[in-house]
Amino acid sequence: MSSQVVQTRGIFHGLPVFSDDIKGLTAVITGANGISGQHMLRVLMQSPERWTKIFCISRRPPYMDGGISKVAEHIALDFLDTPDEIAKVLLERGVRADYVFFFSYVQVEPEPGSPIWSNAEEMCRINTLLLSNFLESLSLVSIKPRRIMLQTGAKHYGGQFGPNLSPQEESDPRVLLQPNFYYDQEDCLFSYCDKHDIKWNVVRPAFILGAVPDAAMNICFPLAVYAIVCRHLGQPLDFPYDLTAWDMNTTQSSAMLNSYLEEWAVLTDTAANEAFNASDDSVFTWSKFWPLFASWYCLDYIVPDSKGIYQDFTLPHDPPPRGYGPPGKVRFKFKLTEWAKQPEVIQAWKDIAIQNDLTVKELHGVDRVFGFADFALSVSWSGANLSMSKARKLGWHGFVDSTESLREVFLDFEKLGMIPSASTLARSCASTNTASPSTKGYSQAWLEV
Repeated sequence: MSSQVVQTRGIFHGLPVFSDDIKGLTAVITGANGISGQHMLRVLMQSPERWTKIFCISRRPPYMDGGISKVAEHIALDFLDTPDEIAKVLLERGVRADYVFFFSYVQVEPEPGSPIWSNAEEMCRINTLLLSNFLESLSLVSIKPRRIMLQTGAKHYGGQFGPNLSPQEESDPRVLLQPNFYYDQEDCLFSYCDKHDIKWNVVRPAFILGAVPDAAMNICFPLAVYAIVCRHLGQPLDFPYDLTAWDMNTTQSSAMLNSYLEEWAVLTDTAANEAFNASDDSVFTWSKFWPLFASWYCLDYIVPDSKGIYQDFTLPHDPPPRGYGPPGKVRFKFKLTEWAKQPEVIQAWKDIAIQNDLTVKELHGVDRVFGFADFALSVSWSGANLSMSKARKLGWHGFVDSTESLREVFLDFEKLGMIPSASTLARSCASTNTASPSTKGYSQAWLEV
């Protein structure tokens, strides 16, 4: 029989406790200004004796309230430069790395009106080039990490194309309906590590929850904007998609918990050369979250109507990724991308930004930012239902309540000055319309944020 010691940090529970003998380590975090890179930095900075030097590589510096700690150093680099150019900077800055956490990513602009990941071949070319250029630069300056961690995502399992195998397990076969840069990046990593005798990990989160100044690939910011504008315009919080999407259990992956898992993976010998899903391990449905969400902003809300009028969109892959059954179908009353382009919404946000002195004065990149939220809200099959069995068997026990995590992310966006305070908005309204069976049992402080 074996035993483990775990710890709690804030809303995050079951986190590993490492031996005091693990100390004096160096790390490289790439994509350090993004949603995952910044939270990875936050996690490593919590253990300055374990991580005594952290090199943060990105085109722009990571944002940290109060600045990054003394153990961290930002290096401005573009991995679309040649390996020789990258290596020159690494050498000049004295970079060394026991462990590498690779999060660099470029979202290629889709064709107008097309889904955000539709330019699949260019996504493969650009994002694989980011990784290969960086890896080759390491060998040029003789940096040999003990472990390289590559974060990809749940699109590995093909749920974006329709019903797939569920729950998704790390051993599931690749879905080859169209090019997927996650596969190209994995192959690049495996080849490099095999050639240079380096161990690796791949981590696959679903919808990542976290607050950073760049709101791309983040469901939280567009959802907050939607609620705040509805409040400003005196409109209810209407769920855009159908009853099936409303009730679907969908994996959320909080950026902090992902980072705790990634630290655990690289420091665990038995986890070497393995891929892991990253999940809050919390059951989450929009049907339970939406009433709470509405209560935070003192809004009425509208649930899907089984007899309502919806537009249908059938995905083109028949059969779907799992190889049998009908193709995926999405049913919607409206899309957030269309909503965000309405003149009254555009003007409302400008007014809100002025009144609250927000850093986000206008809504930019609507197709990219709100398109990701549309995808998250619309899934009407178990496309993101990540199994955590593999990590659990090796000793990972991390957990966070996804609803608590979402609430904390909204508060973090308030601290960044990107959205107004929900508590301020709530004080200006009568809280008589937010009670529902889904809000019973929660304290008033929780409901009012």
